[in-house]
Amino acid sequence: MQKRWKIADELTEEEKAIQKQIVEESKFPEMIAEMLVRRGLYTPEDIDYFFHPDLSRLHDPFLFNDMEKAVRRIIEAINNNELITIYGDYDVDGTTSTALLYLGLRKVGALINYYIPHRMIDGYGLSISGVDQLKESGTKLILSVDCGINSINEVASINEMGMDIIITDHHNPKEELPAALAIINPKLPDCQYPFKELAGVGVAYKLLMAVYSILGVDSSELNHKYLDLVALGTIADIVPLNGENRVFASIGLDRLVKKQNIGLNALITLAGLTEKELNASDIVFGIAPRINAAGRMGTAMTAVELLVSVDERESRELAQMIEQQNSLRQQIDQRTFNEACSIIEKKYTNLADTMFIVVSSDEWHPGVIGIVASKLVEKYYRPAVMISFKDGIGSGSGRSISDFDLFQALTHVQDCLDTFGGHKYAAGLSIMAEYLDAFENRISKYMRTQISPEALVPPLRIDSHLELYEINENLLEWLNRFAPFGPGNMKPVFYTEKVTIQGYPYCVGKNHLKLKVMKDGCELDLIGFNLGDYLPFLKKGSFIDIAFSLEFNTWQGRTTIQGKLKDIHFENRN
Repeated sequence: MQKRWKIADELTEEEKAIQKQIVEESKFPEMIAEMLVRRGLYTPEDIDYFFHPDLSRLHDPFLFNDMEKAVRRIIEAINNNELITIYGDYDVDGTTSTALLYLGLRKVGALINYYIPHRMIDGYGLSISGVDQLKESGTKLILSVDCGINSINEVASINEMGMDIIITDHHNPKEELPAALAIINPKLPDCQYPFKELAGVGVAYKLLMAVYSILGVDSSELNHKYLDLVALGTIADIVPLNGENRVFASIGLDRLVKKQNIGLNALITLAGLTEKELNASDIVFGIAPRINAAGRMGTAMTAVELLVSVDERESRELAQMIEQQNSLRQQIDQRTFNEACSIIEKKYTNLADTMFIVVSSDEWHPGVIGIVASKLVEKYYRPAVMISFKDGIGSGSGRSISDFDLFQALTHVQDCLDTFGGHKYAAGLSIMAEYLDAFENRISKYMRTQISPEALVPPLRIDSHLELYEINENLLEWLNRFAPFGPGNMKPVFYTEKVTIQGYPYCVGKNHLKLKVMKDGCELDLIGFNLGDYLPFLKKGSFIDIAFSLEFNTWQGRTTIQGKLKDIHFENRN
């Protein structure tokens, strides 16, 4: 599907003046100064912090509502030798949060355990069955991580059982909040914490920071021992990689490269990433899916066991178990995706007029529908909800497009749902079979009032115009300093008009396009992943406009600059 190019506006005169000042004062290339200005980085201090993230500039954790109350209760539990149980979500954010608090609180003498709900048995978040187990184990204090903000009934049950609960979460709260002892969530309407986009593991890290602060523990223990877990959970949860998240991702990736977590190291080895310097993309596509597979295909307790393991043999065995689960998950993914596409082609005869995709089956594995929903959004560029039914009760997972807030949409139709939760781009829900048609009709109607048909063409955000003769190693080395890349700090995308196709383009792999272009005597090799469908339209010597990012490509010991093709616009075509 050809994309809708959204080329950034030209810099204003004021911004151009700032760009010029940055070039004069810091000797940055003009394009690098432009990229900094576009990110709102104007002062030498802000630029230095961006290029050299520093833990010393993190916000005070006691700016969170209830932080003091939470820390006081945790220290009381430690002093009284009360059993603390961490209750985590089963994704990467939840398992890294669990491992972080388990290791960090055990380090200061807490009697501590952890519990991750089983996706198929307990469902998402706090569950009555899970809480019953914690009561039987003798738990006095529960710390929820990456879940709990909307668990009204479950928290009420915890209180009735005589246990306390501290909720740490980053998901959007509904109007009514659970009656927890303390709630630590940057998205609470009255929360004074300045940075609102922390992942669940970032919130857990802040709690640990506060505990260590009051106990007088050397902060270097915290800062350097567990930041690989914070980086892993933050990057995997696809939160914006700016502000504090950039600090966690950047410094934590450095620690990941050193491979000091024995469990993670075993998984990195199985993923074939041992020989390279890890980046955010390796986390998202290499490590995170493997950790998620534990919770999707079996129990995420296995993932936590791996993350806290200090035995190399045990780590290898756990990593191998997770690798096998991931292989099974991939097979089920592909089969489910094919079945969903078949249903969509039959159900929605006029896809151009379809606003919202809802597909369901009694046969689908609940553990993979979130991944497959993402693939459906990528293929059809419509918000998609996939629902797996069992005995008339549906467990659903939804993913959205860039201009549509899925969480708000579900809020609008919540009377059709048993439960729901999540955020703008991803959400989970449960629904009775008899409400399915009403849910789809109402959410589709709601969507028509929120966005225009143009928004159903995938956007491609382009940062700036770049001629081929401006591309060189110095520019690319500077661009790489903007990493780690992710939402809020995407890798810069450029466009060049009227380049000439050299030779004969061809496809490699499954559907990846390879071609070479020239302009003003300068050539650029390009690879376009999953862009092989463009091949029939590409003729030697013809002119095209290209949108691309830049990367170093090393092949057979030789490193060259390669363009990563994002899209093509053709002459005489929109």
